[in-house]
Amino acid sequence: MSAPHDDQDELAADDALEEIIINDEDTPMDSDSDGDDGDAGIEEEILLQNDSVAYFDGHKDSVFAIAQHPLFAPLVATGGSEGESDDSPGKGYVIDTSVAPSRPVLPASYSAEPSEPAERPGLAPLFEVDGHTDSITTLAFTLPSGDVLLSGGMDGKLRAYRVAATPGQGCTFDFLAEAQEVPEINWLAPCPSPAHPNTVALGASDGSVWVYTVDPNAGADSLEIVQSYFLHTGSCTAGAWTPDGSLLVTVSDDVTLYAWDVWGLAAAQGLGHPNGTAVTLTGADNRFNVDGGLYSLAIEPKGTFAVVGGAGGAIRVISLPRISADSSAQPKAKGGKGKGKSDASAGGQILASLQVQTETVEALAFTSGSAQILLAAGSVDGSIAVFDPARRFAVRKHITGAHEDQAVVKVEFVPDSWLLTSCGMDGVVKRWDLKAGGAGAAAGASAQGLVKEWKGHRGEGEGGGVMGFVQGQTGERVITAGDDGVVLVFEA
Repeated sequence: MSAPHDDQDELAADDALEEIIINDEDTPMDSDSDGDDGDAGIEEEILLQNDSVAYFDGHKDSVFAIAQHPLFAPLVATGGSEGESDDSPGKGYVIDTSVAPSRPVLPASYSAEPSEPAERPGLAPLFEVDGHTDSITTLAFTLPSGDVLLSGGMDGKLRAYRVAATPGQGCTFDFLAEAQEVPEINWLAPCPSPAHPNTVALGASDGSVWVYTVDPNAGADSLEIVQSYFLHTGSCTAGAWTPDGSLLVTVSDDVTLYAWDVWGLAAAQGLGHPNGTAVTLTGADNRFNVDGGLYSLAIEPKGTFAVVGGAGGAIRVISLPRISADSSAQPKAKGGKGKGKSDASAGGQILASLQVQTETVEALAFTSGSAQILLAAGSVDGSIAVFDPARRFAVRKHITGAHEDQAVVKVEFVPDSWLLTSCGMDGVVKRWDLKAGGAGAAAGASAQGLVKEWKGHRGEGEGGGVMGFVQGQTGERVITAGDDGVVLVFEA
């Protein structure tokens, strides 16, 4: 199943091409010296540093999830908790960010004088996502057309809403159906295969993995279970489809990885296993084992390999089966003869073991489109590491202190570019140009590749980190989900 271990796959520290140390010393704000009231100084600092052009503050507590419509980028769904108590219900909203004003504004709650009104009203919700008895932790619009919005929560509920969006005519939302098969839903991943529209996978806290297809016109019967899997023994922490939607890859904190043959394409070409998988890896293989579990996942744009991140900064690179586009092709018989031709090949080999960062790798992302393939990894240690797969995963950059000493929550490349957007628990969103220098960078930042940063969330360990963001296909507008209960809109 796995190739013999090659010591050359271990990344040595000397392989790093560039390491960047960002000065994390704060520059004193003028407001720090105004008066003796420390709290007033903090509020004034937030006011001066807010770079948003619009906001939505309808949430009563943390915003944990955010999703963007695949065709109408201004249409954004957010979800979170409606209170600090353990039994608080979950609530979500859909907002239209295209009506954002052209100059920075602030939520009233961010004003140095709360009695003063905000500069102008914030964004109003188009629709409320309700029905959850606990926090909404994940949201997704189905592919390819965003016909359905799905919400998943800590109550284990999966709720589906039909979306009817017409340019220039607005949009409507209608509740379709609800399913509850698991204790908690950790993530949702829409299937990109055009042969299986409106299909979504979810991973649960009990380790189970479920695949549903949604019929927007079937009302209460719209949610249909396609497959369910129960091999993970720990919480299923991350999942992603291959770009063609032929395989679903999931990982768990029990140090297992499975590539699920959801549609039977691998089995049809002799690459599937009786348990429904095309690839199985566990911690019993010492080369794959990561003490502390696996928590992040990304799949290379051509679907040839998956990258998983775990505790202690560990990263493993795993080959995936190459499934023939012709599902009718027959696998070759032993001896090289067969009834048909097939370019299918098995996966499951450990291609590389990487470890540059010191704490859990929470986020992984590949470049997409025409850009040369790079891999970015965000860590709880506050750093971002960038690897070059074409050079045996050599380290292109290690940006130590990218988000100071706060965890990096998400990294994502702007399509067709080397521009990387990141967010962290420091409450800041940043954009990096991973080519040498970084055109347009502020003075003193060009060497780091930092070209832009946006502030506005509380951050700095004050319960105001950025829990996620969306940026569309152009990256021109970044919308955030804040642990401080605020959604901010930033312009690049």
